[in-house]
Amino acid sequence: VQLQASGGGLVQAGGSLRLSCIASGRSFSRYTVGWFRRPPGKEPKLITAMSWSGLNTYYSDSVKGRFTISRDNDKNTVYLQMSNLIPEDTAVYYCAASDGWRQPPGEGDFGSWGQGTLVTVSS
Repeated sequence: VQLQASGGGLVQAGGSLRLSCIASGRSFSRYTVGWFRRPPGKEPKLITAMSWSGLNTYYSDSVKGRFTISRDNDKNTVYLQMSNLIPEDTAVYYCAASDGWRQPPGEGDFGSWGQGTLVTVSS
């Protein structure tokens, strides 16, 4: 499966932004999907994931309560709604896919990555 993230931009602290990730290829609905982010000068980290059915989700402590992942399998699209943004959320955001689910998800499970989209939060 191939993935393409979009929706990044510049936003003030306290604001909101929604990222989208469109997948191409067959059987998208069978994949676990996740969002990673890579802050400047740091390694990418998994921040949220959702199983193929949408019944299972994972959020890292850094985004829990502020970010929401969702998916529309009919549109082959995954969303990341980000609210109450803070400067520490500044990063390149990537969507990725895994063919399995476990709790918590393993970062190494995600073998398909899309191109990232930059989110900049100003103070």
